[in-house]
Amino acid sequence: MRVAGVVKLKSDFGLADYGVNNTQVVRRERRLTHSFVDAATVIGRDEDKEKIVDHLLNAFDRENVSVLPIVGIGGIGKTTLAKLVYNDPRISSHFEMKVWACISDDFDLQEVLKKINEATTSQNCSGWGIEQLQAFLRETINNKKYLLILDDVSNKNRRKWNELRALLMEGANGSRILVTTRENSVASVMASVPPYNLNDLSHKSCLSLFVKCAFKDAQDAEYYPNLVKIGEEIVNKCKGVPLAVVTLGYLLYSIESEHEWTSVRNSEIWKLEQKEDDIMPALRISYEQLPSDLKRCFAYCSFFPKDYIDTDFHLIKFWMAYGLFECKNDNEELEDVGLRCFRELCSRSFFQDIDAVIHWVRCKMHDLMHDLALSLTQKECSLVTSTTQQIPRDVRHLLFANPNSLPESLPMILQGLNGVRTIAPFVSSDFISQSFILTLYLPTFQFLRYLDLSYSEIVTLPESIGRLKHLRLLNLIYSKIRRLPNSVCKLQSLQTLWLWGCSGIKELPSDMKCFISLRSLSITTKQKCLPNNRIGCLKSLRNLGFFSCNNIEFLFEDMQGLNRLRKLAIENCSSLKSLPQSIKCLTSLDFLSIANCQNLDLEMEEEESDNQPRFCHLETLILAGLPKLVELPPVGSQ
Repeated sequence: MRVAGVVKLKSDFGLADYGVNNTQVVRRERRLTHSFVDAATVIGRDEDKEKIVDHLLNAFDRENVSVLPIVGIGGIGKTTLAKLVYNDPRISSHFEMKVWACISDDFDLQEVLKKINEATTSQNCSGWGIEQLQAFLRETINNKKYLLILDDVSNKNRRKWNELRALLMEGANGSRILVTTRENSVASVMASVPPYNLNDLSHKSCLSLFVKCAFKDAQDAEYYPNLVKIGEEIVNKCKGVPLAVVTLGYLLYSIESEHEWTSVRNSEIWKLEQKEDDIMPALRISYEQLPSDLKRCFAYCSFFPKDYIDTDFHLIKFWMAYGLFECKNDNEELEDVGLRCFRELCSRSFFQDIDAVIHWVRCKMHDLMHDLALSLTQKECSLVTSTTQQIPRDVRHLLFANPNSLPESLPMILQGLNGVRTIAPFVSSDFISQSFILTLYLPTFQFLRYLDLSYSEIVTLPESIGRLKHLRLLNLIYSKIRRLPNSVCKLQSLQTLWLWGCSGIKELPSDMKCFISLRSLSITTKQKCLPNNRIGCLKSLRNLGFFSCNNIEFLFEDMQGLNRLRKLAIENCSSLKSLPQSIKCLTSLDFLSIANCQNLDLEMEEEESDNQPRFCHLETLILAGLPKLVELPPVGSQ
């Protein structure tokens, strides 16, 4: 118990382990792309995969649709195995339809149906009632031989499962449902055939996996035989759990110091008694080894639901809102520091399912990593539900499970919560009502940093929004907002304002030039043109986007004021006729995307004295859906 107490104090104060001889850690160059390869998918699970595939292709069951659970402890590789099966060519050719749905903790029938339908058709089902959802599902799978993966299920309620199961029986004979779960009790509720128990990974496979994660290649490992020997002892402590092996392998990848490796091997955390549902020691050790700024960034990810898919773009702005990191010199940008934090957490396997797209990188957290993050912030965060009667006065982050089904006593419950930094819905499946916003009485939260009203039915913000002097991020994407009060321009600490998808906005506020700290602005508006002396005055702006502004014909002419702008996106603006000549003054621009602007003429006039380099720092240029584009506009040095 004394050891556990000391370890907890060390964690609380962000202290690191050092031996008597505090030697400098020597790091090899870290490969940022390493975490994009899930090494556990190629080591040690071939036999398991073949058995599962054979069952799915050949098993006979009395019912049209058989249900096979894969059971194993957290981190053992159930999801990885399911992915191997799901992507096997034999599976793809055998089933007419494949569907992957992460279920996690919530097994509400309406929410589960929504996830399955959206995964099946990629159609947004927000706001659909249960009748519409069940009818849509039955029609979609009717007489089709499908494979459905239900990942990370924890439901033990047989009635709830039977309700869903009855709908899934509409599939053709030979359809299969593959379930991953940590608990045998869940499997006993859902299985129609004996479950598949996933065993620990063999020591040989674990060691191969560790070496693959901890070293650049096999030849690199040969240069460090002492590290390999210590690594084998670390692998023994991981007890055949691939997630533990991968996490510590990534942790030690860039480190050449034997002292550092020995510190991980000898950590007191290994000695803590671990209960069945506790965070595994390897994950705690990996967290303890993080620098203090990365610890804070990781912990704040607990605010999002399990299996939540996020982007680097959002996470960086989210972290910035709380001031979790800072620039170390005048040449750095906060966005660059945030991107380094994101990449470092990826390389250490704190994020998984990394998927790079043009604009951003998507990722999610393993459910055990999420449990670890949640254990770090549970005293600061409060999930408000319809049964909430009291909220601790020292809470800092308010998440609303269902903003439209909250107790009538909510105003009284919220009294005295002056220290709140976050107000956000826990999930955005339902539109937030206007009455919810009014009930909150925003001026109460004078230290608010992050306000998420995305997908809300709010038509206008209250004038009192201007009193939130510390607000740094205001998210209104796809809300029904029609007007922003001019008082919103009093938010001089605001760094991020997201208005994309707000197709009801008739006009932007006239005092926008007062957003002196604004760094990221995305806009959807009904305006035909944007006046000068507004957006062009935002000298702190780094990211600017115009999305689905279908009426806009001309942008503001004074772009030359945006001398620190780095990313500009103009997309789905069908009426846009031309770009302002001042766009060539954006010499700091490194990303430019112009897409689906059918009437845009990209031709720019050349002046005799125009010898300045245009877009000299541009790294990414996207031009798509521009039928009037005859030749590429000149960029770079003239």
